[in-house]
Amino acid sequence: MRRLAMTGLTLLLLGACASQPEDARGVGFGDYNQHLAQERAERDAALAGRQPQTVLPPAREERTDIAALAEGAIDEAEGVTPAPAQRVGGNSSISDEQDFEAVAGRESIESDAERLQRMQEQRVEIAPTAVPDRPGATGPNIIEYALTTSNPVGNQVFRRSPFGQGRHERNCLAYRSDDLAQEAFLSMGGPERDRQALDPDGDGYACGWDPTVYRDAAAAARNQ
Repeated sequence: MRRLAMTGLTLLLLGACASQPEDARGVGFGDYNQHLAQERAERDAALAGRQPQTVLPPAREERTDIAALAEGAIDEAEGVTPAPAQRVGGNSSISDEQDFEAVAGRESIESDAERLQRMQEQRVEIAPTAVPDRPGATGPNIIEYALTTSNPVGNQVFRRSPFGQGRHERNCLAYRSDDLAQEAFLSMGGPERDRQALDPDGDGYACGWDPTVYRDAAAAARNQ
């Protein structure tokens, strides 16, 4: 790979030499226009009988160092990773706490202990507070209703019209859950009245709502 890189550098230099005009080769000038200007200055000086002045080459723009490019191409061909460029004026707002070398270079056991002590002094403990009481005007409480009843699901307790069965399924689909259906049922006069046919079997539970889960939870809390 190094031989290929050197070959490419040689071809690049040969191409640069071949681009010069034929008339400018061997005259000691890198620019043919400079050569013509020097000849014109010598001719004018001979006519005027004075010493000719040397025409200095015009200032050229800074060009890329071909040797540096070739060295970089050789390093890349050999798999050598170039040294990273130094950052100037980095962003000081970015934390380097995850950089082990950076932290280890400026921190010590004593400084860690001091920082931990400062953090402990700044710690604020928030005492727990009691949960506020539930407002009274929030609608029916289905948990309280479940704990104050004892009849199982399907056991009729209240009288119902035999004509409400056809509306039962359609009206229950309007509620996203059985709990919401039971709350609506109690808020509309249930369990004694059932205007929307949510409880056609008269057990006091709307749309298949089951109070057993709340009763079991209360019993488990009492047994603890």
